Amino acid sequence: MSLPPSTSSTDTLDVLAALREATGSRHALIDSAMPLSGDTPTLRDYRLHLQLVAAWLAPLEQWLVNFDDGPQRALPFVARMPLIEEDIADPSLRSGALADEPLEYAVLPDANDAAYRWGVCYVIEGSQLGGTVLYRRLSETLAPHPLRYLSGNGVPPGPRWKQFIDAMRVQVVTPHDIARACEGAKDAFDRLIGLLPETRAA
Repeated sequence: MSLPPSTSSTDTLDVLAALREATGSRHALIDSAMPLSGDTPTLRDYRLHLQLVAAWLAPLEQWLVNFDDGPQRALPFVARMPLIEEDIADPSLRSGALADEPLEYAVLPDANDAAYRWGVCYVIEGSQLGGTVLYRRLSETLAPHPLRYLSGNGVPPGPRWKQFIDAMRVQVVTPHDIARACEGAKDAFDRLIGLLPETRAA
């Protein structure tokens, strides 16, 4: 789920710098609490990781396809749930010994402004970069599972991330819009944090 380190050095108000500052503590919590964050993750951990991400991502994808402005106009929609579903259905995860109770999916957000959606999509798009890091670390350990979701089905996320950031910096520039983007990003993180076993049990 990791996001890349900040590369902003501008003294002006910058949406990317604001997003990183607003979500830093949440990002750190996710990085330390997700099932694949341990030293020796197993296929059971990957299954739970997929279930958590699916419960988080499915309603967000369902919500985002209803819009045609903001980030939805800047970049073509990429449905990532099919890769998660394929990974869960992989024979290496079908053993009854690996089964986990599915999580209930979160409800759809009730916001509809483009700036808020830029913040939500910042978290979704950034998570794909973290997936690539996890894929490199775990592809051999969890073989023969292909880890489709973590690898983006073999499509490098870097070019899309750059396109996303460039477009966001053009469209999200006012203090109000930057604040709304930060709210969207914080809410996106909080939706996933609320699904983590530790927080659900609290």
